[in-house]
Amino acid sequence: MILTAAFRAFPSIFHGAALRLLLKTLLLTLFAFALLAAALWSGIHAARLHFGWDAQWGGLAEATATAMVMIAAAWLLFRATAMAIMNLFADDIIGAVERDSYPQAAARACPVGWGRSLHFALRSLLRAVGWNLLAVPAYALLLVTGVGTIGLFLILNAALLGRDLADMVEPRHPDLPPIPRGSRWLMGLVSALLFLVPILNLLAPIWSAAMAVHMLHGARRKMP
Repeated sequence: MILTAAFRAFPSIFHGAALRLLLKTLLLTLFAFALLAAALWSGIHAARLHFGWDAQWGGLAEATATAMVMIAAAWLLFRATAMAIMNLFADDIIGAVERDSYPQAAARACPVGWGRSLHFALRSLLRAVGWNLLAVPAYALLLVTGVGTIGLFLILNAALLGRDLADMVEPRHPDLPPIPRGSRWLMGLVSALLFLVPILNLLAPIWSAAMAVHMLHGARRKMP
């Protein structure tokens, strides 16, 4: 079921609504990281001036420290930030996929609304950042295994992403049974793997949202 949903979701990436949402999500995510980088550099610069560290190499040191922290932040926070931002506009892509593939369900859908979308977005971001920060010591310890860090990252973020994706689609259809927990975790695992692949990670938020639609409605369509 999960592979069927993933393959069926792929064409949705090229839907007009999906492309608009993809561009909006990427631009807002990049803007958020630009603000974070500026705030980080300002903090490092202020600390250097306060403690009187060597001015000769100060600019290079500030830039290097900012770049190193931002690389780590991008690895930990890109997925969380992109998914949180997309949560704000998820109704656009989810509605488009439902109208194309499940028109009857689309006609019965209950729009989530801006306030509830904002609530889901903030909860998604805090949950992802909080759990991944708690896992940082374990990530570091598992580096010596070669694959342990990636394994833990996938296990943890599969659960987090599965919850996020379910929150995007299930509130639109309170009359339908929720996605089973096991299927939800597998859906999150596929999404987490997409976020690890260069280029595909840019498409991962849209692809994942479309996949969640097929996970919710696909099994029901097979029922007699």
